[in-house]
Amino acid sequence: MSEEALLESPAVTFGREIKLAREARGWTQAQLADKLWCRQPYVSKVESGQQLASPQFAEMCDRVFGTPGVYARMRQRAADAGNPVWFIPYLELEREARAICDYSPTFVMGMLQTPEYAEAVYRAARPQESAAELEKLVQKRIRRRELFDGPKPPSLWVILHEAVLWSRVGSADVMRGQLQHLIYVTESPLITVQVLAFKGGTPPRGVPFTVLTRQDGTEVLYEETYERGRVDDSAEAVASARDAYERLRADALSPADSLTLIRHALEEQAHEHHPRSLPCDMGEVQLQPRQWRPMRRMGPRTRPYRRRPRPGQ
Repeated sequence: MSEEALLESPAVTFGREIKLAREARGWTQAQLADKLWCRQPYVSKVESGQQLASPQFAEMCDRVFGTPGVYARMRQRAADAGNPVWFIPYLELEREARAICDYSPTFVMGMLQTPEYAEAVYRAARPQESAAELEKLVQKRIRRRELFDGPKPPSLWVILHEAVLWSRVGSADVMRGQLQHLIYVTESPLITVQVLAFKGGTPPRGVPFTVLTRQDGTEVLYEETYERGRVDDSAEAVASARDAYERLRADALSPADSLTLIRHALEEQAHEHHPRSLPCDMGEVQLQPRQWRPMRRMGPRTRPYRRRPRPGQ
């Protein structure tokens, strides 16, 4: 990252404020680190703007400096900086949600993407962007995982269409890493992943959407168009989305069978084989290579043309 870009970074502004507060009290970086229960190199990176502080770091600074909520809000504004204006309301809802239900028919949900997968998605959508700009976008997306480290993390229920597992995003290595990450996150009691198999039928909705449940139990719908997303809290829209999600959940494979399918996709990627999806019924017997039947020729039958021999031949 260039020096000019670094000076414009919100992380620099946040770090500068932390440094001024520390120096006003006559503390060294090591002394502040002891009070914050972290290490001095981390404090140094935050103050220089090389790294945006974590939410926990900002909350501890508020306690140490006696500024309730000041640095936490400042840090949040720094984290949201650079995101589209229309996306910030969703980020706020995401951070305050009690439960998140997401349906993704094309890509893995943003919060569950690996950095390499996210970069491949952004690179395909924004081929003109520089490597530095793509890196910023990826960091913002990966930073959304921080909500699971908070005191009240939400439950996350994700339904992926099977096409997501077989559509190669980036290289084979990128897909292997992404599928491995999906397997890893299912170990969390907060995260559930289901796969809507090809044999699951036509989905009730063909576009991605998210239903978020607030702490008070009310629900909000978030959906994206080609250019932007929108939040809709109207009772009719939310009820329609919730009904569609429950049908998706019923038609999708169970979490256990979904994990089996993800592992199968990972195995296919690992061996560089052409993807072959498992049957919806995991107990269905598949034909072995020797049992494959030759395909019948389709179309009108024609006799092979033979040239008649000339006299004397």
